[in-house]
Amino acid sequence: MYLGYITSVMSRLKRGLRFFWGAVRGAEKEVTTGSINRALLVLSIPMILEMVMESLFSVIDILFVSRIGVEAVATVGLTESVITLVYSVSIGMSMGVTAMVARRIGEKNPEAAAVASVQAIGIGVLVSVLIGMVGVIYADRILELMGGSEEVIREGAIYTRIVMGSNVVIMLLFLLNGIFRGAGDASLAMQSLWLANGINIILDPLLIFGIGPFPELGLKGAAIATATGRGVGVLFQFWLLIRGSSVVRLTLQHLRIRWDIIRRLVKVSANGALQFLISSASWIFLMRIIAMFGDEAVAGYVIAIRLIIFTILPSWGLSNAAATLVGQNLGAGQPNRAERSVWRAGLINTIFLVSVSLIYIIFAPWIIQLFDDTPAVVEAGVVTLRIICLGYVFFAYGMVLSQAFNGAGDTRTPMLINIFCFWLLEIPLGYFLAVTLDMGLAGVCWAIAIAETALAIIAAILFRRGTWKQVSI
Repeated sequence: MYLGYITSVMSRLKRGLRFFWGAVRGAEKEVTTGSINRALLVLSIPMILEMVMESLFSVIDILFVSRIGVEAVATVGLTESVITLVYSVSIGMSMGVTAMVARRIGEKNPEAAAVASVQAIGIGVLVSVLIGMVGVIYADRILELMGGSEEVIREGAIYTRIVMGSNVVIMLLFLLNGIFRGAGDASLAMQSLWLANGINIILDPLLIFGIGPFPELGLKGAAIATATGRGVGVLFQFWLLIRGSSVVRLTLQHLRIRWDIIRRLVKVSANGALQFLISSASWIFLMRIIAMFGDEAVAGYVIAIRLIIFTILPSWGLSNAAATLVGQNLGAGQPNRAERSVWRAGLINTIFLVSVSLIYIIFAPWIIQLFDDTPAVVEAGVVTLRIICLGYVFFAYGMVLSQAFNGAGDTRTPMLINIFCFWLLEIPLGYFLAVTLDMGLAGVCWAIAIAETALAIIAAILFRRGTWKQVSI
């Protein structure tokens, strides 16, 4: 009897491992038929692994930078609060191209998907060049406006200048992976990000601390490592799209301007970019409020946020899988299957984030001390981690539902939700709690948790109405 039970367990384990490895390799690309659970797993496994590497790099990067000093961590935090504007435009563009590519693939028209992809790449490069020029010229001023101390501005301007100047690789990394995700090639997106961030992780300590033949560049080395890693990742992405095994194949005949596609793409992407610009702008305002309480508060908050990103990014992987399922199923004429996929993804995400939140709430002091044992920094990090984790249940559904709208091409709805939740609620509430009521950093964190909860509730109500099923792109 026991032998039969062990044999059965081993057989199931082998099937599970075969399925996992098949998803990682991208062996299965059809997600508009069969089991929804299977389709979610096929897409989400590589997407989650992709985001795990991104979040792992975020944590390891701040671990190395924290060894330089509190001012270095503050510089990274202040710069990232501005570079999130670039992330917002990149993510907005990638949302537009993901939705359009997914719809065309669902319609069994990969040629049209390739044409749309080329238009998106051209727009992305143009925007990133303009952003890079501003960042290189005004790096010092950016840190000053963000409330950085004189030492932070003096020591960190070079970091800001390199990161902003090389933003084209950030833009393209997000944008090209958006093409892969829309096509259902989640495994290729995963490989690209693993390569980029793997190189980042290797170069970080070598260039920061001057290990072996490498020069000791400090914070400048962290910026160079990031730009180099992501640059290599982008070259690999182009190779996959031109010579590799992607469903979307780019050729010279696609290098022509299609104004009709550009107009549709800009319409969808603009709302997507505004959606994230709104949330990023709120991040900047909140960072400006936190800077009022000193470098230690900023450093503790940055460390805690990196840890939160460590767990939220894998959840974004699941959310991206739901977005792809929505786009492809709408293209295949199966809106009800698209809706069922979203609610299923939300439930799975909730179970995951609730489990993580318990770990963070219980072990927050010990976790923060791994990065910085300065008492004021630890206190700030613990406060941030515990308060924001209380909203994880709502974060789980909020991110899945927002991405579902985006996957359908309805980027306007989550954009309007973000305006209300982040600009009309989070920022005023954060200032009121932190400054007016003198709650300090805790007030900002409570404002974040409350705003994210409101976002999830509003998104759920609007998603149930089903108007996203009629969006045409």
